[in-house]
Amino acid sequence: MPELAPPDPTVEAAARALAETAPVPARVGPTLFGTAGWTDPTLISCGRFYPPGATSAADRLVHYASHFPLVEVDSTYYAIPPSSAAVRWVERTPPGFLFDVKAHPVFSGHPIDRERLPKDLASAMAHVRPDRRRLYPKDVPVEVRDALMGQFRALLDPLRQAGKLGCVMVQLPPWITATRGAAREIEALKDALPDTRVAIEFRHPSWLEGSRQDRVFDLLGRNGFAFVCVDEPDVHGGGVPPVVRATRSDLAILRLHGHNVGGWRPGASVLERFNYLYGPEELQAWSSPVKKLADASDEVHVVFNNCVRDFAVLNAKGMAALVLAANE
Repeated sequence: MPELAPPDPTVEAAARALAETAPVPARVGPTLFGTAGWTDPTLISCGRFYPPGATSAADRLVHYASHFPLVEVDSTYYAIPPSSAAVRWVERTPPGFLFDVKAHPVFSGHPIDRERLPKDLASAMAHVRPDRRRLYPKDVPVEVRDALMGQFRALLDPLRQAGKLGCVMVQLPPWITATRGAAREIEALKDALPDTRVAIEFRHPSWLEGSRQDRVFDLLGRNGFAFVCVDEPDVHGGGVPPVVRATRSDLAILRLHGHNVGGWRPGASVLERFNYLYGPEELQAWSSPVKKLADASDEVHVVFNNCVRDFAVLNAKGMAALVLAANE
């Protein structure tokens, strides 16, 4: 792992002081705050969030859920766990706790890693481009795609039955541009994930350029998809703009990725990319947009994805504190 630059000590001190004033759990009216995961190794090793006795994933989820009402499960992007895992998540979290589940590549269009597939499915596609470890969904046999989709939907069932499924978050690849073909692929998610709140995060700015914005929002609203608002670096004009919009009356989502311009580059590790701690002034700039989302939707999910050390925890708490103060 590359050595990560530490945050500015003044910014860190201010972020920690602000986080101390957050409501516990971090919820303000219809707005739920959380982070993209609870098992990040640097969060565990930093020793600033989990108590010494929380040595298992189960203990950590229990502790996490005492501080936050929402978590985004990102591990499902890499491999689909058995539905029994979701049963355990339900058991370890209080009533009303929600899980936003990140979609597997079979839904988003990212390459599928054959080494992360169950043995039977890996065997079924052993003859397909054996020289490649990762295959695009279109190159995967249809029976394997169908099986993966079925396994993912089975994972959602225990969460849905317990009233703890927030949404399925489909993060499109950055190379998917705003074309009619891509729009049809998005529309197909309605049938692939029935009876599920689906949220779409665009990673190419073409989706939100000029007059196209209204057509894209119409596409999302017509199909019942929630638009994922994002905060991310604008590197060489290639970043997705921070457009604030709700396309479902019952769900709006904001995901904050940090502003680490130096780490937002091809080939950078996940830790390098998200090694960023928001200062209180940066968070304050999002207070009014979050209120706008809350006015337009019955439920708002604010998820911090800067999961390096305890940065996401501090910022999710800090944002909750600022929204609470603005509402008083």
